[in-house]
Amino acid sequence: MREWWLHVGLICVPLVAVYLHIPPPQLSPALQKWHNAGQVFHFRGSRIFYRESYGALGSSDVVILLHGFPTSSYDWNKIWDPLAQRFHRVIALDFLGFGFSDKPRPHRYSIFEQASLVEALVAHLGLGNQRVNLVSHDYGDTVALELLYRSDHNRTGHLTLNSLCLSNGGLFPETHHPRLLQRILKDSSFLAPVLMRLTNFMIFQRGILQYINQRLKHRDRWVGALTSTFIPLHMIYGPLDPVNPHPQFIRLYQFQVQRSTVTVLDEHISHYPQLEDPTGFLNAYFNFIHSF
Repeated sequence: MREWWLHVGLICVPLVAVYLHIPPPQLSPALQKWHNAGQVFHFRGSRIFYRESYGALGSSDVVILLHGFPTSSYDWNKIWDPLAQRFHRVIALDFLGFGFSDKPRPHRYSIFEQASLVEALVAHLGLGNQRVNLVSHDYGDTVALELLYRSDHNRTGHLTLNSLCLSNGGLFPETHHPRLLQRILKDSSFLAPVLMRLTNFMIFQRGILQYINQRLKHRDRWVGALTSTFIPLHMIYGPLDPVNPHPQFIRLYQFQVQRSTVTVLDEHISHYPQLEDPTGFLNAYFNFIHSF
């Protein structure tokens, strides 16, 4: 038995070592096009990627899109053009540590820093006095709630929010079920560095998944902002989501956030509704925007 494990180790260890040093794959043509259409601004010494499109003439409306974990602004590519036909300006960014933005190491990533990053981008674009509409997903939902808290408490540099549309995010720790890999990474296991690389998470250093713990620690702050705000709220939900399961999640949301309207998409739509059902997502969002 001991010899068998020794042989496995002798084979696997060199293979893992080689894999860890394989360079990342080249960008697909679609991702390269997305990157080429973007710009960069600097935030606390880091380069932050963002995209901006000017769309509907005669409108002054602005929408800002906040992506989830572990992805990037490219999550919004399927609904980008239709949004640009409705809004004057459509803006999305890659959070620090994600996508085409810098990934400083060592670094303790936090929801508070990502919210400040969004505020800095808004200031950079000269929109400090503009009412903005936020659309968020997953990790971006929690960033949106911190921005909502700051807005409602008139914090310095805060965004002036016109509306907030959330989608499939772990708003409530009690109904959030992170995948096994997320649990391993968030707890900074000794396996994290290898798993991050083996699953193409090499960009995330140990601790980036601490946002799950932050949701628990700051639940009263963020859920409190959601339940007490008077800005228009909407939730677009894919019910096949294994992370925020149906019906527990949406029942709790409707009980806690009674001022919010809700769209539950078709039963086969899961955690990424904007990618899985862009038409349904857009219809739900435009109905919401036209309702106030």
